[in-house]
Amino acid sequence: MTAWTRSFIKRTFDSLTIYNYRLYFYGQSFSMTGMWMQSVAQGILVLMLTGSGTALGVVTALQTVPVLVLGAWGGVMIDRYPKRSILYVSQAASCLLGLALGLLIITDSIELWMVYVSALVNGLIKVVDNPARQTFVRELVGNDHLTNAVSLNSMTINLARVAGPALAGILIAGVGIGLCFVLGGLTHIAVIITLMLMRASELQPAKMVTRAKGQMAAGWNYVREEPVIRNVLVMMVIIGTFTYEFSVVLPLLAEFTFRNGASGFAALTSAMGVGAVLGGLYTAGKRRSNARALVKSAALFGGSVMLVAFAPTFSLAVLGMVIVGFFSINFTSLGNVTIQLASRPDMQGRVMSFWSIAFLGTTPIGGPLMGAVGEHAGARVALLIGGFAALVAAGIGLMTARQQRDRTDGMEERPAV
Repeated sequence: MTAWTRSFIKRTFDSLTIYNYRLYFYGQSFSMTGMWMQSVAQGILVLMLTGSGTALGVVTALQTVPVLVLGAWGGVMIDRYPKRSILYVSQAASCLLGLALGLLIITDSIELWMVYVSALVNGLIKVVDNPARQTFVRELVGNDHLTNAVSLNSMTINLARVAGPALAGILIAGVGIGLCFVLGGLTHIAVIITLMLMRASELQPAKMVTRAKGQMAAGWNYVREEPVIRNVLVMMVIIGTFTYEFSVVLPLLAEFTFRNGASGFAALTSAMGVGAVLGGLYTAGKRRSNARALVKSAALFGGSVMLVAFAPTFSLAVLGMVIVGFFSINFTSLGNVTIQLASRPDMQGRVMSFWSIAFLGTTPIGGPLMGAVGEHAGARVALLIGGFAALVAAGIGLMTARQQRDRTDGMEERPAV
């Protein structure tokens, strides 16, 4: 092994040398696998109960609309209360939700309205859980290791995206769909245990904000007045609305463009997952994070999506999705780190709640919109629009790069040690 290889491996997994983050990483690996396992099982369950694609769309909306509507309020809660405590509650709630749904299925008591209620409750949990998990990483590793830790987290999510559905398929075929929800719920206990085992003295908590009127409005005003944060969030809104609707566009590409059906959709999705894992490892190994790198990743993300739109054969489309996955995770990791490092400690929860809104809350808008484009104009056109949107976002990011360069305090992350 060369010295360069050893150095790269050390940089790539640097955050795992931190005891608290290492525990958190292991817990997240379990819970994210369970989450993806439940996600696949939920889709199959809805189809078993109704055979309706519309019902599937309703479930997706119920899980994401709460983030869009209540996300800003969730950010206020994150700034007011200890993030570790919030995660105890959110993970326990997720555990109980999975167990309850699994038991209803196993006892043959499940009805569609129960799935709807479960999806809505899951969305309400995400309102506080998503920004809490993201901001808690900074308390675990500090600024110096934030790029590395966020990238490793993103890599874990994409590995879980591969492992979770595979486990769900095995369980559904072997023992039934109910056990997917029971086991998925139990995986959240791993996070609770790791939270309990952490050394409180090694955490770097942000100062909590005292309850007062107008804190939600103050968060909005802060985001609006901070150009770097505002521009990165605008980039994410554009990309989240038009580019990240792969769950809608890729099935259309596989079915109607390449005539490969469900197996083609699985291949395209898996290829994107592989690329995302590689992209996560690459980003984790980078020493620095800055707005210029964010602009580059957004532009390359958009360009790679356009390449898939023009792919003449299915094999080239699959290869293109590996590239898409690589730059997709590169963009989201760098965007996450950029706005966290730019945020005042007392505003971090509110800022990251807006990031969750931009990332997840745009799904109820972008999903139907890009689905309609794909249905009437074709999946290639939908992909071209998504790719062009990412290029537009990169143009907006150029302003962020200039503003970041001009800031005297800077946002550029120091080299990891």
